[in-house]
Amino acid sequence: MIRFSPGPQAPPKVGDLLMSEPFLEDPYFGRKVVLLCEHGNEGSFGFVLNNAVDLDLHTVAAEIPEGFANVSVGGPVNVSTLYYLHRDADLPGAIPVVDGLWMGGDFEALQARIKSNRLDATFVRFFVGYAGWEGQQLEEEIQSRSWFIGQADIPTIMDGSVDGEDYWKQRIGDLGEGFAHIANSPSNPSLN
Repeated sequence: MIRFSPGPQAPPKVGDLLMSEPFLEDPYFGRKVVLLCEHGNEGSFGFVLNNAVDLDLHTVAAEIPEGFANVSVGGPVNVSTLYYLHRDADLPGAIPVVDGLWMGGDFEALQARIKSNRLDATFVRFFVGYAGWEGQQLEEEIQSRSWFIGQADIPTIMDGSVDGEDYWKQRIGDLGEGFAHIANSPSNPSLN
């Protein structure tokens, strides 16, 4: 039987998933998964993938047809701004995150593509706010074992159907043998 003993991890890179350690007591990041979209000496930036809220996108962006998609809270920073990830290689101004996935771009062009049914909800995800770290802060948190680093394919990143702790458990389980007991650990070990 393999037991988990966290060892040194490779430095994070754009496109990685950051999964919080199971006992992180933070209202924004406890049992959360963050897609790292930018990372460098100046800091890091990403979106929490498993923090959907019951808010129709139309409420935030009236130009988008009602019922198209819901919004997730991408993190505690700048929650008054709408951000989006998408799989539209031709959207002007979009910033590549990983091969086949982009962030932002011309919002009017995005709206037009949604209205003309050129994009559906599986090709775009919306967030209010983002997760951010100052230079070296994320590396320090990883070194202190607050985060596990993993990867996922684009359909998994874009799938908003599995949310909350279940999404976190699945991504921890994706790390391989020896991580199952982490995925199944209770939030509060004293209740075990």
